[in-house]
Amino acid sequence: MSIEEFGRTAAGETVQRIRIAGGGLTAHVLTWGAVMQDLRLDGHEPPLVLGFERFEDYPARSPFFGATAGRYANRIRHGRFELDGRPVQVDTNFLGKHLLHGGILGIGKRIWTIADMGSDFVRLTLADRDGEMGFPGNLDIECLYTLEDGALKVRLTARTDAPTLCNLAHHSYFNLDDGGAGDVLGHRLMIDADNYVPVDGEWIPTGGTLDVAGTPFDFRRMREIAWNEDGAQFAYDHNWCLADGRRSLTRVVRLEGARSGVAMEVWTSEPGVQFYAGHKLAVDGGLGGRNYGAFAGLCLEPQVWPDAPNNPDFPQADLRPGETYEQVTEYRFSK
Repeated sequence: MSIEEFGRTAAGETVQRIRIAGGGLTAHVLTWGAVMQDLRLDGHEPPLVLGFERFEDYPARSPFFGATAGRYANRIRHGRFELDGRPVQVDTNFLGKHLLHGGILGIGKRIWTIADMGSDFVRLTLADRDGEMGFPGNLDIECLYTLEDGALKVRLTARTDAPTLCNLAHHSYFNLDDGGAGDVLGHRLMIDADNYVPVDGEWIPTGGTLDVAGTPFDFRRMREIAWNEDGAQFAYDHNWCLADGRRSLTRVVRLEGARSGVAMEVWTSEPGVQFYAGHKLAVDGGLGGRNYGAFAGLCLEPQVWPDAPNNPDFPQADLRPGETYEQVTEYRFSK
């Protein structure tokens, strides 16, 4: 366990980096965005996640590397929804017309406070105030990272003083082979879901769900991510429907590197998982000097389904005074 200064924000705030280790894993976590900056597995030299060596690169050009996304992860159409019959307008930072990951200054881009830490864990807190990015209610959020038994364990909790939305997600990009020097298209993936949420040309849900059978979305059995369609790799950035609501910790994903022998299982309480295969990546200066090209890393983000407040048949993200939001997700590694 150690703490060091990692950089300063444009406003002069100090960004700290915390090192924790346990269960065969070593992680570096930033107070900016509760970001998982680096994650290593004993016996496997490359990092398991994508990230930057310098803090300045995170606010300037990070595609949410390792961040805790929210107050509403994923997208909300036009940044508009109704809550208890009252219209709410939140930030429209995606394509200038939709909300993405809580807005231009969502919780994944702000300074968190170290509330507690030990050799194998760190607890970070953030007070997301009423009106931030347009969301109603003061939201007190906690992110607990623990390294134990070969797993990165993520526990996200929140409480509010007024009705609001709360949908948080861990946003690491994983590459189990070479840390992002190559692509993940040869990785083998299983997602235990029969349905997914279709989207339009702006990646906004069209309403309802579709069966994965006979489509590029069928990962019910382990297969390579590579899927050629019309001469190009299929672009995955969709929600797979795991359940009708939050439930006990359940295995929902298995991912295997193409060459490394490293595997990862995702266990979560959440009703959905967003699988993004990284088709838009084009970032240099990554960990170890790596240049991240298209498909260099993939995201598996447990969460409530996208645009849920505008789709009443979806699991909902409403949070009210007296209730506690709690998400538990574990990324379990083996070699």
